[in-house]
Amino acid sequence: MLKFSQGFRVVSLAIVAGLAGIGSADAVVAPAGKAAPVAAAAPAATATQQAVAPAATQPGAAPAVADPMLALDGGPAILPQKGIGQPVDGDIGTQAQFTPTGERAAWMHNWLLVPVISVISVFVLALLLWAMFRFRAAANPVASKTSHNTMLEVLWTGIPILILIGIAIPSIGLLQAQYKPAPSNAITLKAIGNQWYWSYQYPDNGGFEITSNMLKEKGQTGAGERARTDADGPALLATDNRVVLPVGVPIRLITTSADVIHAWAIPAFWIKLDAVPGRLNETSFTIEKPGVYFGQCSELCGARHGFMPITVAAVDKATFDKWVVAKGGSVKGAAPAVPAAAVPAAAPAPDAAAPAAGAATAGN
Repeated sequence: MLKFSQGFRVVSLAIVAGLAGIGSADAVVAPAGKAAPVAAAAPAATATQQAVAPAATQPGAAPAVADPMLALDGGPAILPQKGIGQPVDGDIGTQAQFTPTGERAAWMHNWLLVPVISVISVFVLALLLWAMFRFRAAANPVASKTSHNTMLEVLWTGIPILILIGIAIPSIGLLQAQYKPAPSNAITLKAIGNQWYWSYQYPDNGGFEITSNMLKEKGQTGAGERARTDADGPALLATDNRVVLPVGVPIRLITTSADVIHAWAIPAFWIKLDAVPGRLNETSFTIEKPGVYFGQCSELCGARHGFMPITVAAVDKATFDKWVVAKGGSVKGAAPAVPAAAVPAAAPAPDAAAPAAGAATAGN
């Protein structure tokens, strides 16, 4: 009797172990580095999400490489370059421009406005010096009685009019270029001014939002804050979250404010657009070169007006799409993901025996 009970116990344990092995067969057979199978009812990931999703970490495997989208508080790891997108100590003139409108405006400033202003200033100075010397009391003890000179009246009225017309024609064209409506393939960035930080929304990419604050210097940070490093950018210009925008794609910029009037300004893009509470202002631009570009609020908005900088990371379109997905957004123009449960099942193959059975019935 004792031997029978021991044998029965051994058989029972073997059956239980076999059932447990069957239930965990998938986990045992699945090769390392692959995720477990997804249930049929779970929605299928888009191709972009599959490309961005990190590989599953297996026990005992080497640690996965950090997602580059998580560098610098959730943005592509791009280092700022001196002389590109930031002021340089000792430089004179405007910053180097990296948008078509900015290049056009810089040309007008450097080759039209500055020469005209210089010529007029030198001419007026020479005229003053000549008048002071030629018509001084020692040289003219008896003042002239001349009260009008027709030629002079025509010249000093007509020449300024011609100069203004010469400046107005390219100026009007530049204004049209600055406020030209964005094309249909533009990506929308909505900048919202707050006292004293910026928040950004991407309406064309799922509507996700990021908040951008100035990075403090070492010794000024509080609990949970990180200090600025050279990889972030210059002091008072670096932010914890950068605005990420694609290169070569038109950008539709919309500005507004949650409290007082601010202004979103990036000198290297030739952009300065007021952010007014209760109002939407719009402009468009296209970035020509990847890099990190810095700006500031350019409207006096309160005590900490000088502490709400702007940082833009310009990347290629593929990197921008990966960043958007990493932030929980969607790629503009991409086909939406279709849940697997919503895909109709394929029709079952016809049974080969069915026609034969029908023929036999007809024969009977």
